[in-house]
Amino acid sequence: MRGNIKGVAFDLDGTLYPNYRLNVRLLPFILKEWRLLSAFGKARNIIRIEQEKGFVTQGDFYEYQSEITAKILSVKPEFLKEKIEKLIYRGWEPLFKKVKLFNRVHETLNALQKAGYKLGLLSDFPPEKKLEYLNLTGYWDTVLSSEQFGALKPHPLSFIKLAEAMSLPPEEIIYVGNSHRYDVIGAARAGMKTAWIKPLLSLDYKKPKPDFSFHSYRHFFDYMLQ
Repeated sequence: MRGNIKGVAFDLDGTLYPNYRLNVRLLPFILKEWRLLSAFGKARNIIRIEQEKGFVTQGDFYEYQSEITAKILSVKPEFLKEKIEKLIYRGWEPLFKKVKLFNRVHETLNALQKAGYKLGLLSDFPPEKKLEYLNLTGYWDTVLSSEQFGALKPHPLSFIKLAEAMSLPPEEIIYVGNSHRYDVIGAARAGMKTAWIKPLLSLDYKKPKPDFSFHSYRHFFDYMLQ
């Protein structure tokens, strides 16, 4: 074990595979549904801003998200929740059958598992079907989505729930993500160690500084297991 770390948790999108490999396959959808995607993205930013002010979504997160999206689009919200579910949540999932992971992801997960680390996964979007299509089932002690708790990253709530589900204190977990804004800041707020898989041209000036930065899973493998 590295220090007192007993659990390793991962983000999914952009962390276990490069975002561009999905975005290329999404291009026809993006061109067709750009207004919906733009409004959907703005709605999630509004939710995050509200979270920073202390408001966490109560009740049905998806209902609330669709209401904000409908307001941005100036449409009635009655059928928008179903449309978002069909086009964005369920519609994208089959594309993951053809998305290639980062090199050495399977090797790293296998080695971490054999070394006795508990493995967790926390994504903003529901991850279960994606993991199935990416052939990444069977590794995880815990799989969660922040949307279950009505609190998108970087709000610390879902990270705290992740630690509880892994039966570990946050300080004994290192969280791996590609987004400094959402993954590194969110996990650090919850008291976790952080590992940032960063873009090649990104600098290390961002704060809080992650406990470890890497460009490839070979480096993360060496950091955790050698």
